[in-house]
Amino acid sequence: MIALASVGAFSLGISKTGFPGLALVNILIIAECFGAKASVGIILPMLILCDVLVFPFFRKYARWADILPLLPATLLGLAIGYFLLDTIDDTTARRVIGAIILILLALQLLREYRRQFLENLPDSRWFLAGSGLAIGTSTMVANAAGPVYSIYALVHRMPKEAFLGVAARFFLLINVLKVPLLGQLDLIHGDSLKLNLLLVPSIVLGILIGRKLIHLVPQRIFEWLLYIFSLIAGLRLLLA
Repeated sequence: MIALASVGAFSLGISKTGFPGLALVNILIIAECFGAKASVGIILPMLILCDVLVFPFFRKYARWADILPLLPATLLGLAIGYFLLDTIDDTTARRVIGAIILILLALQLLREYRRQFLENLPDSRWFLAGSGLAIGTSTMVANAAGPVYSIYALVHRMPKEAFLGVAARFFLLINVLKVPLLGQLDLIHGDSLKLNLLLVPSIVLGILIGRKLIHLVPQRIFEWLLYIFSLIAGLRLLLA
């Protein structure tokens, strides 16, 4: 089981180097190995480690003030996600995470093939509030909010550097804020942290290898394989 979890951690490390969808591989593997609810607490410290490692590369592209517009609605989304995790059982958690993966896949495809439509969405207070709520809830329940943030950034027409810089600060802060909440739900504890320590080498190896792979793997082929895997993963969690 540790070997399979290491594959998930390795995938998470690679995801931070330019293949963001690979984080879904980690979500599926950890959920299969340890249960859907437990996986949320296991994955969070792994994400924080990744955030800390990649933050220095992107810190110059944004300021802490840049994340403030999203923060209030995102914090409310965290509260909603906390309530959900506190009330649902593991079977329901699997289905919720599966549904979130499928919704995020749909958003990613919409971003890919209806980019002009998304760019013309009104940059309104309602859109800002909806984005924050969706990010907060999905990151709390499933540690998966990247595609929602991508839509938000697209509507705001963020340059690539700003996209990376804001994301580095925003998700580092949000993930740290989630720690006491998941600790209170007993999803982060001594045993989960011991497992995290065992997975650190796989995460670091994934980051190092991912920086090489980004120049070797054709992006379009990789993306389509990822779309297919995400569909299978989401359906498996939703229907199993």
